[in-house]
Amino acid sequence: MTPETRQGRARDRLTQVGVAAVGASVVATVVIGLLGPSAMVPGLGGPGWQPPYWLDARPDGHLVIALAAAGLVLGGFGLLTVLSAIPAASAPSGGGAGWRPWLPPARALVVLGCLAAGALAFLPPSGSGDHLNYAAYGRMVTLGLDPYTHGAADLPGDPVADAVEAPWREEPSVYGPVATAVQAAASWVGGDSTRLTIFVLALVNAAAFIATGLLIDRFTRYDPARRLRAALLWTANPLLLYHLVAGMHADTLAIACMVAALLARGRPLGSGLLLGLGVAVKLNAGLVALGPAWELRRRPARLALMAGAAVAVVVAGYAVAGPEALAPVSRTSKSVSWASLWKLVQGWLQGALGSGAYRGEIQVGSLLLLALVAWSLLRMAARPVPGGAGGFLARPFGGGEVDATVVAAALTVAYVFATPYVLPWYDGLAFGMLALVGASAVDAFAVVHLLALSLAYLPARVDGQPKDLAWLGEVVRPRTAWVLLALTCALVVWAWRAAAPVRTPRASVAPPR
Repeated sequence: MTPETRQGRARDRLTQVGVAAVGASVVATVVIGLLGPSAMVPGLGGPGWQPPYWLDARPDGHLVIALAAAGLVLGGFGLLTVLSAIPAASAPSGGGAGWRPWLPPARALVVLGCLAAGALAFLPPSGSGDHLNYAAYGRMVTLGLDPYTHGAADLPGDPVADAVEAPWREEPSVYGPVATAVQAAASWVGGDSTRLTIFVLALVNAAAFIATGLLIDRFTRYDPARRLRAALLWTANPLLLYHLVAGMHADTLAIACMVAALLARGRPLGSGLLLGLGVAVKLNAGLVALGPAWELRRRPARLALMAGAAVAVVVAGYAVAGPEALAPVSRTSKSVSWASLWKLVQGWLQGALGSGAYRGEIQVGSLLLLALVAWSLLRMAARPVPGGAGGFLARPFGGGEVDATVVAAALTVAYVFATPYVLPWYDGLAFGMLALVGASAVDAFAVVHLLALSLAYLPARVDGQPKDLAWLGEVVRPRTAWVLLALTCALVVWAWRAAAPVRTPRASVAPPR
């Protein structure tokens, strides 16, 4: 056996360990929901025969939080390991005739990811209490209250509104009219049962996640390596299954609309309608619309049709919801989350200039940082690195071709790295876009970014937490800002250096012998 063959088989074993880690991470997420109410899983009121279902084991808070932490670390390790091995599949085998790189079949990962998402829909949501807010907002609509001007505290004694946890009981909805319409429909079905209302929302959420995965799989089906990478970045991504499916966040529906809009951009009307629906779920998804707009910049008629359809959907939605729907979003957009790198900047400004929130300065700085990161990525995408088909870290972002998907991916990655208010499930939008473009080291940066935020917000709820684990929020969360600062700087430096032209030695002018 040659040394190259031994090295190749060692890499294969490491890849197999990575696949096993991904599977173990998904199993950990399923087990957390299956055990029932705990520090990770809020309780749900309603008849026991109604879905979702659980074992009601009442596990110790330390156990489920440790299980979640282990699952997240295993998931991040598995993703990085398998993603780094994928380029070798498309490269010529260097290990001799007796060895070919081993990689899991993409179709199997897609099927297993869809099955996991479907199973999680029948388990209680875990990791945060946001789904209780969704149920309360829908309940308000069915009872004639405006969720954009009222909070759960305005419905005292209501079985659904009373389930909302601190500190969100007074907060109105920050979601778009389409999200509110889905929440109202779920409340109409569930009535005064929180349990059934959440189940309807979970079914819609899981269907959106699965539909997105199938669309991405169809888009990448002609390239086996790219199809496998896309399955890992979305459908079989254990970190996204943890946040978007088990956590049941509304971002999933917005991402589904945006992915569908990008893949349907050959039909401007349909693409525009989908873009409008996505923006009417969450406003920050509108960054994706800049990708098709850039691609159609020389075709004004098609651009006008797409933009007109998108604007019409958004305007119609907010006209029904009323102008009050924009006020909570405007207020939240000026917030700075504890794990954001801008929390460090805010502390430095307060130490140097005195007390104050400095929100205006932070907003300007975040926009400049967003522009810098996006420009660095697009600059590299426009100038492919020679030999880009080689190693994982050497591949240029976007594969050297700048189209609507590359622009959308660059902007959404820049957004999650630069925004002052960042939460782990916000990264889902960037992963949905990255799955549509070529492989590069940006995949690794995105995985590490999501893993760091996931551990910082473990779990993303206040009620029912063990008091001796308060350091998770008081110590780990603020320290994560340093990790994100270092990661953002590393991403910009890598992108800038990767885009630099490669210097080649000058040919000799001496005549041949």
